[in-house]
Amino acid sequence: MAIDSSSQRDGTTISQINVTPLVDVMLVLLVTFMVTAPIIQQGVQVNLPQAKAGAIPGREEQLVVTINRNGRVYLNDNAMTLSELGQKLRAIRQAQQNKEVYLRADQDVRYGVVIKAIAEIKQAGIEKLGMVTRPLSQEG
Repeated sequence: MAIDSSSQRDGTTISQINVTPLVDVMLVLLVTFMVTAPIIQQGVQVNLPQAKAGAIPGREEQLVVTINRNGRVYLNDNAMTLSELGQKLRAIRQAQQNKEVYLRADQDVRYGVVIKAIAEIKQAGIEKLGMVTRPLSQEG
């Protein structure tokens, strides 16, 4: 609380809030979040093809098979070979019969790699396979 020297004569005080510490704390928090936000985002970078389709509602943890531009295969961000993918999906299917798998493939990946991944998924006994795309842009 600050006291104005001109107000001492009549005995009143002027109350003022010092906002400098508040601003300092807010700036520190802002810088902290700006630095940590890019670090938190993880995953496999994939350039998805565009298509006109609606969003699929999610109910439980989704199994996402990702194929990046170099043909590397990932299951929920864990790198593996196609044979390892098949083994893992067979084990998951034994635990959960009606499991859904979503396939994210870079638009520049070779078609044969995508077909081999789909074949492994189907051979594992997964019947529900969804393809992940980006929404169609305004340019079409």
